Amino acid sequence: MIGRLRKSLRAPGLALVALLVAVSAVRAADGGGVFWRDFTDSTLRVDYILSGTPQRPALSVAATSFFPGWSGRHSRLDSYPLAGNLSVVITDRATGDTLYVKGMSSLYSEWLELKDSVSRAFECPVIMPRPRRDADITLELRNSHHKVIATHTLPFSPGDILVRELKRTSYHVTPVHTGSYAGRKIPVAILPEGFVKGQMKDFHKYAAQAVEAIFAHEPFREMKERFDFFCVDVPSRDADVSFPALGVWRDTAFSSHFSTFLSDRYLTTSNLRDVHDALAGTPYQHIIILANTDTYGGGGIFNSYTLTNVGNPDFKPVVVHEFGHSFGGLADEYFYEEDVFSDTYPPDTEPWEPNITTLRDFHGKWENLLEPGTPVPTPADSASVARYPVGVFEGAGYSFHGVYRPADVCRMRVNEIDRFCPACQQALRRLILFYTED
Repeated sequence: MIGRLRKSLRAPGLALVALLVAVSAVRAADGGGVFWRDFTDSTLRVDYILSGTPQRPALSVAATSFFPGWSGRHSRLDSYPLAGNLSVVITDRATGDTLYVKGMSSLYSEWLELKDSVSRAFECPVIMPRPRRDADITLELRNSHHKVIATHTLPFSPGDILVRELKRTSYHVTPVHTGSYAGRKIPVAILPEGFVKGQMKDFHKYAAQAVEAIFAHEPFREMKERFDFFCVDVPSRDADVSFPALGVWRDTAFSSHFSTFLSDRYLTTSNLRDVHDALAGTPYQHIIILANTDTYGGGGIFNSYTLTNVGNPDFKPVVVHEFGHSFGGLADEYFYEEDVFSDTYPPDTEPWEPNITTLRDFHGKWENLLEPGTPVPTPADSASVARYPVGVFEGAGYSFHGVYRPADVCRMRVNEIDRFCPACQQALRRLILFYTED
């Protein structure tokens, strides 16, 4: 889902369930598209525009492009563990077979929750392997009840002369961590925001600190060799970022700003085509953006990006928290007593995130981690918390009632805790294995 910062850090992103999301399409007899049979070794990028009003959402395509090399998964292509608010499905036009599936989210989904009557547009570039044959690429948008509310199908042909080949980025690329895993690894690009020329050494220092902070948490620590992290040095004209509430607008590489949806601490960028342009030709699947400001804030959007400030004392826990959203699809486990965001997780729908539940369909979440005899729901009093290290405690996903979390403390609840709860660790581990093992 989406990262938010309202009264405190809010940034739900991706979640992992034990069972793969079922795709309502005919699957190939061999269980899915074999990569080299169905795709070329290149990355296709489709720049979507998500627009309209909450009453009439619309999906459209602004541009299509590609560049050599595909750094994503080569197996289990026709299924994906996480639904998200958006999904892209590639099908073979001749046979109808599902070739590729990806779940994700967008800032647009959060804007829909605000029920604004003004029509707005959001950029949403999506990278995917480039089909070898004629195919249909379908994007679906779902609401908080998991109901499809808008869809768009793009006919793709390998010979389409309007699919532009992108040149490799001219920005300097510096490795931060190169994993030694012999199989397929997960490449994560780190971008600077509000760092001018002459400040790239500072950016590299913060990038190293961010990676160190992520690897200080399980399961990233034990699986660090399955990751590659690298910096792409994109300078800005101005230092720092924009502060609309103060009337301060700066010229930065990705036009990041606070006050997203009038939330002072919510730091995001809507210029995602610029973000992906800066990474053209590099082997990336996930993105971290480090903003050169000491003002507390950030955001994380599932399979889109993590964005955090670097100059604040809470930089390290925040970047890990936001990466939990953008990479792992983890929901926020904190809540407000007044239930100010109760529409985010309706009581009649099970959240797709792996670390929260409404108990509508708890099966497949973290029930395997519960000790025998653990009551569901689990009382949140101090005695129960001490007795049941993993439970089903009420209060999560911004709601005091009706949404439940796995543990009393977790990196996804408070900055002061230096670990993910067992349910979050399980979800992250499963996702890392999904990406890296055949």
